[in-house]
Amino acid sequence: MKNRFSILILDDVEENIYSLKLLIEEFDVDIYTALNASDAIGILMNNDIDLILSDIQMPDIDGFQFVEYIKGIDKLKDIPIIFITGIYDKDAYQQKGYDLGVIEYISKPIDVNLLSSKLKVYIDLFHKNKETKESLNEANKLVVHNTKMASIGEMIGVISHQLKQPLNILSLYCDDIKYSFEYGELDKATIDDFSVNTKLQIHHMRDTIDGFLEFFKPTKEKSSFTIKKTLDGSFDLVDSMIKKNNVELELDLKEDFSLKGVEMELTQVLMNLVTNSIQAFEERGISDRKIKIEVYSKDDKNYLTFSDNAGGINEDDLEKIFDPYYTTKSEGTGIGLYMVKLVVKNSFEGNLTLENSNLGVKFIMEFDKGEE
Repeated sequence: MKNRFSILILDDVEENIYSLKLLIEEFDVDIYTALNASDAIGILMNNDIDLILSDIQMPDIDGFQFVEYIKGIDKLKDIPIIFITGIYDKDAYQQKGYDLGVIEYISKPIDVNLLSSKLKVYIDLFHKNKETKESLNEANKLVVHNTKMASIGEMIGVISHQLKQPLNILSLYCDDIKYSFEYGELDKATIDDFSVNTKLQIHHMRDTIDGFLEFFKPTKEKSSFTIKKTLDGSFDLVDSMIKKNNVELELDLKEDFSLKGVEMELTQVLMNLVTNSIQAFEERGISDRKIKIEVYSKDDKNYLTFSDNAGGINEDDLEKIFDPYYTTKSEGTGIGLYMVKLVVKNSFEGNLTLENSNLGVKFIMEFDKGEE
């Protein structure tokens, strides 16, 4: 940012320029000089000038024509101009200058006190504006920093939300191995099962982290995969949770279509929905627990629907359920369903809608067949 006030003196008489320089040098400002309008315009275009002191009577282009010209240039039009003249000091001439945008007239011989007071006003304004701009720049830097920190916090919150699911499943496997030991049922088959399933969850957590790093990249490597493959992989990951919570899972696969995208992101969507349903079953004390997933095609669209019988969502919450940080749970973050919507829309160019009933909620994911 420029620290010093800059003045351009325009006069076709060198002695006049010299006299003016002597009068204003005490203000510790940068002074530029020009003997004609053409040179003055060159200086203005290449330097940041804060005030112009201009004569009126000059050869080729007079002061009025000079002002009219620079007021038509965006970069120059707001520079304040003071006419210093001993000839054009009549009311009619002054009015012509004011109409063009001149802010002051100072008559020759120059009143030193008047010129000094005028310069002091503009120099003070310059420094006040400079302080304001510096304050705004600092404020903007703080806003950018806080925005970045908020984005990082949101990403951490999302990853944390997703990692809780496999961590809970790992906790269940640890309990199973403990109880098997206590009841003398710890055999090779149990150990092998524990090893396979815990490694599966650990790999899933690794893939989750990698998937989110990929998700926030502007460009992501996409590949084609089938819905059935994704469903099978998702159910393997939540199998223990489904069994422990006595949930009956029904898959109605009428057509196994393909999607192009990041498969892990769709897995995260399905795991989010399964986890939300199980939490709703628990909170509402529902014993007959059912989750149904349907996959089918209709007209020029492919569909994947997810429904449960956990009682549905309050009508007042329906319009806001996909908003970030909006949650109906006492300890929820409001991130899960927001990410579900984001993935379906942005990663797969699909559409996600919600239907409610007395039995429960139904999420409908709609994909273009052209995206296969």
